[in-house]
Amino acid sequence: MTIGLSDEDRELRDSVRGWAARHATPEVIREAVEAKVEVRPTYWGSLAELGMLGLHLPEEVGGAGFTVLETAIVAEELGRAMVPGPFLPTVVVSAVLHEAGRTGELEGLADGSLFGAVALQPGGLRIVRDGDDVTLSGTSSLILGGQVGDVFLLAADDAGELAFVVVDRDRLDITELPSHDVVRRNAEITADGIALADGDVLTLAAQRAVDIAATLFAAEASGLADWATTAAADYARVRQQFGRVIGQFQGVKHKIARMLGRTEQARVTAWDAARALGEDVSAAESSLAAAVAASVAPEAALQVTKDCIQVLGGIGYTWEHDAHLYMRRAQSLRILLGSTSSWRRRVASLTLEGARRVLSIDLPAEAEQIRADVRAELELAKALEGAERKAYLAERGYTSPHLPAPWGKSADAVTQLVIAEELRAAKVKPHDMIIGNWVIPTLIAHGNAEQLQRFVPQSLRGDIVWCQLFSEPGAGSDLASLSTKATKVEGGWKLNGQKVWTSMAREADWGICLARTDGDAAKHKGLSYFLIDIKNSGLDIRPLREITGEALFNEVFLDDVFVPDDCLVGQPGDGWKLARTTLANERVSMTGGSSLGDGGEALVALGSSLPGGIDDEQRTVLGQVLCDAQSGGLMGLRTTLRSLTGAQPGAESSVAKLLGVEHIQQTWEVAMDWAGPSSLLGDQGRTSATQMFLNSQCMSIAGGTTNVQLNIIGERILGLPRDPEPGK
Repeated sequence: MTIGLSDEDRELRDSVRGWAARHATPEVIREAVEAKVEVRPTYWGSLAELGMLGLHLPEEVGGAGFTVLETAIVAEELGRAMVPGPFLPTVVVSAVLHEAGRTGELEGLADGSLFGAVALQPGGLRIVRDGDDVTLSGTSSLILGGQVGDVFLLAADDAGELAFVVVDRDRLDITELPSHDVVRRNAEITADGIALADGDVLTLAAQRAVDIAATLFAAEASGLADWATTAAADYARVRQQFGRVIGQFQGVKHKIARMLGRTEQARVTAWDAARALGEDVSAAESSLAAAVAASVAPEAALQVTKDCIQVLGGIGYTWEHDAHLYMRRAQSLRILLGSTSSWRRRVASLTLEGARRVLSIDLPAEAEQIRADVRAELELAKALEGAERKAYLAERGYTSPHLPAPWGKSADAVTQLVIAEELRAAKVKPHDMIIGNWVIPTLIAHGNAEQLQRFVPQSLRGDIVWCQLFSEPGAGSDLASLSTKATKVEGGWKLNGQKVWTSMAREADWGICLARTDGDAAKHKGLSYFLIDIKNSGLDIRPLREITGEALFNEVFLDDVFVPDDCLVGQPGDGWKLARTTLANERVSMTGGSSLGDGGEALVALGSSLPGGIDDEQRTVLGQVLCDAQSGGLMGLRTTLRSLTGAQPGAESSVAKLLGVEHIQQTWEVAMDWAGPSSLLGDQGRTSATQMFLNSQCMSIAGGTTNVQLNIIGERILGLPRDPEPGK
């Protein structure tokens, strides 16, 4: 995996990874660790020859004319390989100087003859102005790459404001410092009235310089987290304790799955910040993307590298293992960039001031012809009302455009996105089949001609409402262990058992039901898939009252319920295969609302309305919640972008549900806290923070619990061993 998504991005990643494997060998890294002071790498010239130092710089100064995104991909890979040398400070310096319009040092920074060094906090360094004379005095904060740097980009206090100055090495009194990061060392400088010429104090907004640094710091942090997650998973697959590999223990498996979740958050936020720097967006939007990356990625890298040491156990605590090098690097990045809390407060402040990151996709040229055709069809729909409009849309494939014609439009990813945009623009909504969105793809794939004609058109129009009879008291997440039995009788089947957590059972016309038709077969192979006439089959439906006080779910008792043969879908024993069909029929979509989601926007509105505004603690919490919201939106965006290119889903799609559920639950818990005692009043309505908090508790249970989702991530993505069979 990599920050980039395109084939070109992956080729760049592979090129850098191959270079790092050849040059940053374990011996080279250990030499850097044991050296008394940092030295200039002998292989730096070969990195420059590959063009990696100037990807983001214009060709006239020896660059490649690309963007910061390509440089971020390199930073991620070099961080992943713990490559010694000042790549990060060098590209931060050159990127800032390029934006500031200072070109004198760019060629040397691009060709590797000059090294960069950067300090993002002023420490005691200050700019002194006396008439036309401008000097630099004081002692700096820690300077990343300061032991080997040639061009120093230094934060300084300028009459109470942050500013950046550029000073050559030979004008500075440099003190080499013992460093927490023992591979890439720090230094400090002391200045005693160093004269600054025109241009030495950058006119570029200081925040823009910090945002550039934050983006590239986040990219390197993503690489650190990726290494740590991979190292932990690799170890857990082979290390044995108590008679089995440790990756089989859920405590270990779930920890590593959460490590992957944090790594993906780091990756997507760094990716977005790098994209934003190169886009034609407002300064506030670009700065928000950088602030989200700065809030998420270094913190994620630190937590993941600590977790890696925990998974590795005693070997991870030794000096000889590289795990502590990654933890030291991650912690250094986080501290040098500024506290996570301060960046979270910046995210909150920018959002409260109205900044939003717009998540959009540039569709290919053929989308415009698709758009014209769709717009013409929808223009006619706008003149219709109610059932007539829904029927019109259904007959033309708009209920589920991804379905094959004649039921849908056989819409590819681009067409689906165009249709969604045009439906929003026309303010026209097709029927939402809800559970039918699961049922209809299954019928199309496995039903016979009679079943298709009987059920599909009516479902698309909204004339048939569906419910799902899958879960049982003893078979929730472990669906294959269900015990409802179907016995063959003349002309059909008789079903006996109990289903639970069935939403819409009292409103539905038909239901899909899994039942066991072969008690002797393996549990996944003895199931069959039935269609049940809910209103005419003699079901005993009993409402279940939830913690919200509502009764949206039901338990359903089947006592000799007769299902005719023509309501068996597929063949006996095909039930498990049919139940999984929905996984192959996922729609491609992009949210049409705020990238923060309804909950995030509600929390922002609540924070804005608090008497006296929000305090620093609340601002920090708000920033963290908004970072999670933005991360989820970015994961969805990347999944959609993969769909447009025909690529397989990445880890984002699996991680998004895990993180999204916990984000929503936290959002409404915070909303209740901020609302104070008034949130403890009953009967506040379905959209109140209190009701939303109660309702959100089901989200980590429904559709597969969080614990099951962690197992899926650990086993299917990270390749950790499955849990042992019961009794073994």
